[in-house]
Amino acid sequence: MTVVDLTADVFVAGGGPAATWAALKAAEAGADVVLADKGYCGTSGATASSGTGVWYVPPESAARDAAMAEREALGGYLSDRRWMRRVLDRTYTAINELAGTGRYPFPVGPDGAELRTGLQGPEYMRRMRAWIRRAGVRILDHSPVTELLTDGQGAVAGAAGYRRQAEQRYRVRAGAVVLATGGCAFLSKALGCDVNTGDGALFAAEVGAELSGMEFSNAYGIAPEHTSVTKTAFYNYATFYRGDGTVLEGAGSQRGRSVIAKTLLHEKVYCRLDLADEAARRAMRLAQPNFFLTFDRMGVDPFTDLFAVTLLAEGTVRGTGGIRITDDDCSTTVPGLYAAGDAATRELICGGFTGGGSRNAAWAISSGTWAGSAAAAHARSLGRRADGRRLRAAGRAGLRPTGKPARADEIGEIVAEVQDEVLPYDKNYLRSGDKLRESLTVLDSAWSRLRTSLHGEGVHEVRARQAAAMVAHARWMYTSALARTETRGMAKRLDFPGQDPAQRHRTVSGGLDTVWTRAEAREDAEVAV
Repeated sequence: MTVVDLTADVFVAGGGPAATWAALKAAEAGADVVLADKGYCGTSGATASSGTGVWYVPPESAARDAAMAEREALGGYLSDRRWMRRVLDRTYTAINELAGTGRYPFPVGPDGAELRTGLQGPEYMRRMRAWIRRAGVRILDHSPVTELLTDGQGAVAGAAGYRRQAEQRYRVRAGAVVLATGGCAFLSKALGCDVNTGDGALFAAEVGAELSGMEFSNAYGIAPEHTSVTKTAFYNYATFYRGDGTVLEGAGSQRGRSVIAKTLLHEKVYCRLDLADEAARRAMRLAQPNFFLTFDRMGVDPFTDLFAVTLLAEGTVRGTGGIRITDDDCSTTVPGLYAAGDAATRELICGGFTGGGSRNAAWAISSGTWAGSAAAAHARSLGRRADGRRLRAAGRAGLRPTGKPARADEIGEIVAEVQDEVLPYDKNYLRSGDKLRESLTVLDSAWSRLRTSLHGEGVHEVRARQAAAMVAHARWMYTSALARTETRGMAKRLDFPGQDPAQRHRTVSGGLDTVWTRAEAREDAEVAV
């Protein structure tokens, strides 16, 4: 198979908000940038498929203080107000820049002022694609990354992947790499998340990077039964019911989702958005038109008719765990490697709890900006040395098995095996030590097997790497969840239902063949429990 060789100052893996902001800021800093997306940049990913709120708060001290305090308790007091301030500042500036240079058409309110606290995902990402193209970024669409490249000292020096439509491999020599590949939703069919299989975390771990907050990974979105639309915010207006029409006491969107999960184990749960008044109903249809498409096609009025709901796993897409950030520039523990968006931990601003959009959207913009600018500076610091480095391929599981390659259908078996351990509510959402250990036994065995024999060629190589990434992700998640013997943020333990003040720390993890964890103390002391 032919290999296309490219050279750039900065390589960006991903095609969503974090990736495009990283590519934009690297290009504006004078770097030659190549961006590779698993899908078509501007249309793939969770943001491009729907609307999203943004953590956009004017620079007024009272408003900013309230915004920072709003979810600190939900997040288990693990967030860092210094990072919150940085993200609020950066997001405010960037959204204003998006309105101007980026030409985004924000709606106008009754007072004539633009409403900049939300974005229509399809239009947002269409504008971001156009913007980075004007900046000179080279875009490789339908070109999933399969591994990172390093130099003789272990610094990241580029990436390699596969171009689906051209059916050819590619390799990009680069001075620095930004991983903005999103989180991992385990192919659960949640809206826009099939490209989010945790690839970036696998690539990072293979070159020695660490992860953080992987226990905060049991996010499930509410969706109408047999659909993929997990726009959970609207369920704040919902009342949930049992099949006999009685109210399901304690069930809710932000608090009470565990009640829904427990009930779904043995009976259906129904819903009606009956708490929304006429003004709210109009606003909801304007803000999230695709939320209502399914209902309109079924002839269901969600405000007056009961409809069955389910929960879809969203893992670290709506969780907060990801690649550990070591500095303000979103660098990792590996020289030349930066992380942004959902691929990176969001504990710094969310602690142990977040949701769709809002802070995640602000983090994507801010971390992408910082990572792209820093990657450009790092590449510039290398000068001509970057072009002469000998490249080494870092990929292992699914690419270079230690034993005899197995049959091609093993990929599907591995995917089904990991899904059996992470999608069921009673294993992942309703966690307990015994169940976590049982799942880890299965997952460790799956990893050992895939490390020995999993292999694919061409498009099957991409699938094999996705399978390996999902198994690795699940092992980091459950090992970190076992290490946190308490309930904090979204990391709930049925066997440890209380919050332990002695565990107000972060859980760092890593490793592939052998997974490890360690506790890391928080540095920010502004917030009192």
